[in-house]
Amino acid sequence: MIKNYFKIAWRNLWKNRTFTFLNVLGLTVAFSIAILLSMYAVFELSYDRFHENLGKIYQVYSTEQLPDGPQASTSKSVPFAGTLKEEVPGVEKITRYNGKGVLVLYGDKELQMSAAYVDPDFFSIFSFPVVKGEKENPIGEKSAVAISEYAANRIFGSAEVIGETITVITEGRESRFTVSAIIEDMPEQSSLRFDLALDFTNQADFSYADNIDRWDKENHEVYMQLAGGISPRQFERSTDAFTVAHYSAAMAEAKRDGARPNQYGTYKQIRLLPFSDVYLAGFKDGIAEAKRTLPLLVLGIAFLIIFIAGVNFINMSIARSAQRLREIGMRKTLGAGKAQLFFQFWGESLLVFLFSVALGILAATALLEPFKTLFSTRAGFASVLSVEILLVSIGCLLLITLIAGGYPALILSKLGTLKALKGKLEVSGRNRVRDSLMVLQFGIAILLISGTLVLQNQLEYLRTKDLGFNKDHVVTFALTGKQDKIQTMQLIREELEDKPGILKVSAANTNLGLGRDGNRSTNIMGFEHKGRNVYTNIQFVDYDYIETLGLELVNGRSFDKARGADSLAVVINEAMARNLQEEEILNSRIQIDESLIFDIIGVVKDYNFQDLDRSIEPMTLFLNPERATRYAYVKVAPQNAAGSFEQIKAAWHKIEPNAPFTGSFLEENIDRTLKREHTMTTMITSGAVIAIVLSCIGLFAISLLIVAQRRKEIGIRKVVGASVPGITLMLTKDFLKLVGISFLIAAPIGWWFMSNWLQEYPYKIELNIWIFLTAGLIATGVAVFTISFKTITAAMQNPVKSLRTE
Repeated sequence: MIKNYFKIAWRNLWKNRTFTFLNVLGLTVAFSIAILLSMYAVFELSYDRFHENLGKIYQVYSTEQLPDGPQASTSKSVPFAGTLKEEVPGVEKITRYNGKGVLVLYGDKELQMSAAYVDPDFFSIFSFPVVKGEKENPIGEKSAVAISEYAANRIFGSAEVIGETITVITEGRESRFTVSAIIEDMPEQSSLRFDLALDFTNQADFSYADNIDRWDKENHEVYMQLAGGISPRQFERSTDAFTVAHYSAAMAEAKRDGARPNQYGTYKQIRLLPFSDVYLAGFKDGIAEAKRTLPLLVLGIAFLIIFIAGVNFINMSIARSAQRLREIGMRKTLGAGKAQLFFQFWGESLLVFLFSVALGILAATALLEPFKTLFSTRAGFASVLSVEILLVSIGCLLLITLIAGGYPALILSKLGTLKALKGKLEVSGRNRVRDSLMVLQFGIAILLISGTLVLQNQLEYLRTKDLGFNKDHVVTFALTGKQDKIQTMQLIREELEDKPGILKVSAANTNLGLGRDGNRSTNIMGFEHKGRNVYTNIQFVDYDYIETLGLELVNGRSFDKARGADSLAVVINEAMARNLQEEEILNSRIQIDESLIFDIIGVVKDYNFQDLDRSIEPMTLFLNPERATRYAYVKVAPQNAAGSFEQIKAAWHKIEPNAPFTGSFLEENIDRTLKREHTMTTMITSGAVIAIVLSCIGLFAISLLIVAQRRKEIGIRKVVGASVPGITLMLTKDFLKLVGISFLIAAPIGWWFMSNWLQEYPYKIELNIWIFLTAGLIATGVAVFTISFKTITAAMQNPVKSLRTE
């Protein structure tokens, strides 16, 4: 019997192959896109799940109450981790973590790699299995290095390298290490990624040894494993004595300066962020929270696309059911019951669905690599191969096919046999189910279109915003070679000084934006100023840094090579000037410790040296050419920027022939920091396009059925004098009413969602009604274009032919 159901179903589908094709096309497109989007979303939501102790691992951060509101920080001082473990119960294991780019030398190879400077507990907290060598404590010796399988193959060409020696250069320091262990390559979904693991104490003196007793110099992250029997909230409350012991001065100053205490009455709180949330973490009002907006939004778009395709399928099934009245009447005459009619309709729906699923999987497979390239993701089919996702997919399959097949069967089985044989069921009037589904369909499309317009406007605003420095004509690159960095900078200047397109050359210890080397660092320093604790971001720069970036001096002067005293001078930004609260800022000094006092010689206009989802913080520039040799900055003339870039690249390869050139314009660096916004915009734009296309497929199919059902009416109207525009308007206006209702529902919802999303940004566009009106007009225009083809054709047809057919 089942075989007979599917045999008849195949005949019916082939007989109505136009609608079958439209259904299969829509469902195939929907399934393929939904599979790809789901891969991305599930991949992003599944980071770090491979760690065995994941539920006990936390990143330690702090929230400090400041006069202008709470501020969170994940950077910690050198003595913080060890002291926390000693003084606060509940720390089972703890490790410091500082990721840096290093240059690895072996034989004639010079390889740029990433290194993690960690404590011994690191490998017992995190699940990075050792496949060869020392398993208990891979970095137990200070001269030991643990390397990944990938790094072993790059350096040595083999994983059998235990006991081999390599040279590591970082921060101007060259050290030799012995390979003690080979680590299994990290899973794709690991938020901590490194090629080498080294003992934390192996860092340069200014990163470690000089700061052993300093609580005000913060430059690394801290992770811990919480002991059993204590909750994260209990642990956080138990750190009050710790903060009083080590941060009492800072808290007293915050209170004096007008900061408001937190809910516990304190001004500094140690907090724990679950490691499972670290990859997607963001900070708001001093509290860390996982920002799952993008992956959940992508997952929602995947669901909406499937929903729209399902609505199309259900609508066409309901509309086509009216053409099968005589078939139903004959089946009932021959003894068919409700169950048999139901299985007949459901069998057709299931056949179309299964065929479309198969095509969708094939299409997703073909599009996978372009998709991964477009969205810079490592997601694959493994991301969505789970029991939970499989059960949800089967549930959706059954639900949609049951509605598409079961609803028409239920309605038609209630008809009397005579009525069914006459085929007199009227479906051309109001069909609330069909209309409601179409309103939902176009409402979703309008939501996605308006979201696309808001996202594109916000992204363009961030990309073109005046950041306070010259991002268009400044090239930056990491000084990654094995030569002495000061000598390298001097050689770069000599190579470029006579080039006509090169205007300025300088250097700094940090990059702006995200460079091609992928490294980012933040240095925060605290000091006491006139009885108050002051915190500032710091940057070590070379001469001409301010001129190279085009920073605007609002007071004072820049660093001057002719003034030797400038080695004990600083230039600050406006935010730092406000923080110091000095009436005559240029007559002020800042004292780092008893022996280091710096004169403030200039104030630059605030500029965005951090990501654009953060407000501008205090910044202090120190003149220190020796420490400012991690990144070179080169300002080029706008007339031939591309040619100047090639000159810089050639100069680098002449100086460091074996080291990679990681140069890029600052504009590119800033764009890399907007990757999340780029991805979200592309995803929603793609979703909006697919939603409109699918809605049009459904609308076109419904218009075909409506025109076919009203052919006799159209013919009579033409005979009595109706015009082509009049008939076209008659056939179109009902659809336009549905689009209008969709707009009225979708616009307020879209406004609410997008206004809430924009609150995440300190720099944002203003929402206006024209964005949503444009989305409505686009939806209306597409709808009119889709249905006008068939309606105009029907209106122009010879009425004699229509009446003869009827």
